[in-house]
Amino acid sequence: MFAVFKTGGKQYRVAAEDVLKVDKVKGELGEIVEFGEVLVVGGDSVTLGAPNIAGATVAAQVLEQGRGAKIIAFKKRRRKNSRRKIGHRQEFTLLRITEILTDGNKPSKTVQPRPKRTPAPAADTAAAASESPAQASEDTAATSRKAPAKKPAKPKSKAPAKAKKPATKGKKK
Repeated sequence: MFAVFKTGGKQYRVAAEDVLKVDKVKGELGEIVEFGEVLVVGGDSVTLGAPNIAGATVAAQVLEQGRGAKIIAFKKRRRKNSRRKIGHRQEFTLLRITEILTDGNKPSKTVQPRPKRTPAPAADTAAAASESPAQASEDTAATSRKAPAKKPAKPKSKAPAKAKKPATKGKKK
């Protein structure tokens, strides 16, 4: 399920567990904030708002309140001895989307623990596990001793040296 919501004059397409950076929103670290301006809710069927969907909200957990990189606004008017340099750092809020709610439901105030992801077993690790530990350590030791491949040397060819013209002062005749 996905949703498109609006905050800070921008629209964001999100799904559950997405992390995104938006313009500053009031909220403490770990707090759940709600966004009521939901424009589209999708999934099995797509619901479009006119302009908003009644009763739909997007709930998100505040991960960080911070300031972005410094942006320098430098203006110069040439030949006028006029220069102006102003710096600006835009404040932002880092959010993790917890729920996409419809039909006027309220978000849960506590954050559900995130499911832990287990890496999928690769074929290489399964083959290495079937070998005895002694063979595996010998194989890794042998591969680590190999010297890196060298590039073939370029043949040196000497071109005849060009004769330099003597430097002359003054105009050419």
